[in-house]
Amino acid sequence: MTVVVAGASGHLGRRVAEILLGQIAPSELVLSTRTPEALEDLAARGAVVRHGDYSRPETLAEAFGGGKTLLLVSATDLERRVAQHRAAVEAAAAAGIERIVYTSGLRPEPANPAVVAASHHATEQAVIESGVAWTFLRNSLYANFQVADAVRCLAAGTFVHNRGDGRVAYVSREDCAAAAAAVLSTSGHEQVAYDITGPAAFSAAELASLYTELGGRPIEVVDLDDETFKAGIIGDATGDDHLVYGAGLVTSFGRSIREGYQSACTNAVAELTGREPRALRDVLEARREELLAAAVTQRGPSGPQP
Repeated sequence: MTVVVAGASGHLGRRVAEILLGQIAPSELVLSTRTPEALEDLAARGAVVRHGDYSRPETLAEAFGGGKTLLLVSATDLERRVAQHRAAVEAAAAAGIERIVYTSGLRPEPANPAVVAASHHATEQAVIESGVAWTFLRNSLYANFQVADAVRCLAAGTFVHNRGDGRVAYVSREDCAAAAAAVLSTSGHEQVAYDITGPAAFSAAELASLYTELGGRPIEVVDLDDETFKAGIIGDATGDDHLVYGAGLVTSFGRSIREGYQSACTNAVAELTGREPRALRDVLEARREELLAAAVTQRGPSGPQP
């Protein structure tokens, strides 16, 4: 059973590879990446490292050659990744891959307003239509990203959002990697989609309460409509295309949360890995000094300021 990890030099792909090195023979692990030099340490441990670039489809069939199971880690370029993923799926089929495991997102369906949902949906359809057996890992939003969110909220004293009463069971990247490694190294996951989530779902008010508890500064929750929320992110920088795009992306996630597309809360991590998923509180507490520092910068001699 040779496992191929495509996109192995990214944060998620690399961590999956590291876990697999403790679960399968190193010679049975192929790591495909556009930057092979970034994986020299894993090659030294016995993994087979090959050049494979989503942007250069001609490199993929050879990179996947000899593999039985492929982990297709989703590409980061949202505008190009549907074409990249389709090329990877075609290359996998041509290389004789017998099962494709794809890192997708929660409820990747046309009605989901999150900007990433359309590309996940198109990729899942391409995998299904390829005729190759599949497993979809529909990862919830990363708990790791909430550290920066907590820092912003504590520095500002406000949690401004457009998610309404929606909830998210944030999942740690480590748990996503562990779940992927489990699916890659065991059988019985064909034609199954797993919602990979954290152990508890949080509303905006509950997030603000947790940030307050860990950072020590009261946070006011401000719920806005989509247009007002987006305009507040852009501010006066209407000519900054990168900022405008980012504001639209963030707004789309807020709407997706508000409409319930990100609300799944499952025990899939525990079922696949044999251990409970990491709580959001634990992820934040590991970076608590940053949270405290963000809150302290806004304190006067008498404590938090309005």
